[in-house]
Amino acid sequence: MVRLYAPRKKIYTREVSGRFTRWRWLCVWLTQVVYYGLPWLTWNGRPAVLFDLAARKFYLFGIVLWPQDFIYLAGMLMICACLLFLLSAIAGRVWCSLACPHTVYTEIFMWIEYKIEGNRSARIRLDKQPLSPGKVARKAAKHAAWIVVALWTGITLVAYFTPMRTLLQEIASVAIGPWQAFWMLFYSGFAYMNAGWMREQICQYLCAYARFQSVMFDRDTLLITYDESRGEPRGVRRTWRAGAGPKLGDCIDCSLCVQVCPAGIDIRKGLQFECIDCAACVDACDGVMDKVGAPRGLIRYATENAMRAGLSQQEIRRRVARPRVVVYAGILVAAIAAYIGTLATRTPLKVDIIPDRSVMGREVEDGAIENVYLLQVMNTEEHARRFRVAVSGIDSLQLVSDSDIRVDATSTRAVPVRVRLAQGRGEAGTNRIRFALSALDDPAVRVTEPTVFVVPRTRP
Repeated sequence: MVRLYAPRKKIYTREVSGRFTRWRWLCVWLTQVVYYGLPWLTWNGRPAVLFDLAARKFYLFGIVLWPQDFIYLAGMLMICACLLFLLSAIAGRVWCSLACPHTVYTEIFMWIEYKIEGNRSARIRLDKQPLSPGKVARKAAKHAAWIVVALWTGITLVAYFTPMRTLLQEIASVAIGPWQAFWMLFYSGFAYMNAGWMREQICQYLCAYARFQSVMFDRDTLLITYDESRGEPRGVRRTWRAGAGPKLGDCIDCSLCVQVCPAGIDIRKGLQFECIDCAACVDACDGVMDKVGAPRGLIRYATENAMRAGLSQQEIRRRVARPRVVVYAGILVAAIAAYIGTLATRTPLKVDIIPDRSVMGREVEDGAIENVYLLQVMNTEEHARRFRVAVSGIDSLQLVSDSDIRVDATSTRAVPVRVRLAQGRGEAGTNRIRFALSALDDPAVRVTEPTVFVVPRTRP
């Protein structure tokens, strides 16, 4: 029989403590404070971060983005991609180990499992026990806690599109919309299944990054590495200390590095694509080395070149600024500078000019030629503004409509305007003209848009 996938063997991870574990939990707290906290923040009387799809407005603190500003979202994604490439080239899968949502929620769900079902040995014993009221109670409590966390995660996701307070009122009154309910339940179920049940299978089979990560690595990339020259041959140290056997390496073959690994791999077998660089094995091994009186670092962050040539930490740091890293860093810095510069100089005024083709080039009193236009004026600021309209491009061209218009905060207004040209002016056919709109309270807020003025080729 040929199996497409190896049958899954449940992994019972052992709890571990150490500096890398503290770093992981710090990232868990930071990411979740941001994720769960942002929907509660307010800015100018509205949510600080809100993607209002119905109104087609995206609020990011003091910035209001419209569908025309989609380029900024694309730019942000490009910056994130460049940052991921840079971090991967320097320190491997550091994103996976610290900030990946799947890793973060898996850590939270495993912590709940520890608190309710006990440590690794207790969980193994519990699963081997026959069904009993105590076992059912523990399992039910664990899954109930998982569901609560997953539901709140789904509610928070929807709160980025519907204000949190409004959403909670709708849920309490059972008046939530079908799409809101769908995405809340879908994301909740997604979190529950991934972090509670699938765990390492997501990284092994579903995550594309695990497959192409090696493209971004080189021989100077920091990875979790087992020092084979120092650790082998493995065995209990007391045998050679007592003179009863051959001298062994520092690895006492306690298998703690395997027991604490959330992917269930043995790092002593070399680099494996399932490894997410969480460094739990480093913390476990350092603790064992302290107990047996051996120096730390049997399992550590190191590079392939460092392990082969025995490079020091200072020499490893000097190799960070290699061509690949410099190129990634240069692209990232340029992208961030261009993004910030473009966003900082973004004009909070947008104008679209639509000629009214049904009344183009008509003759009015005194033989003047009149064209009509529809100005779509968009004010992206969060306060109402008055704008002055001016037209230029041909001598004797004048605006006969009201030149001052008012546009409410973060809204669009369609304004019809009439433009006239004195008799005998301009060339027959189309003439290039320009509309200029400027804010009365800030002349720096100004937009100029070109259009055409039509003069009939045959005049009566």
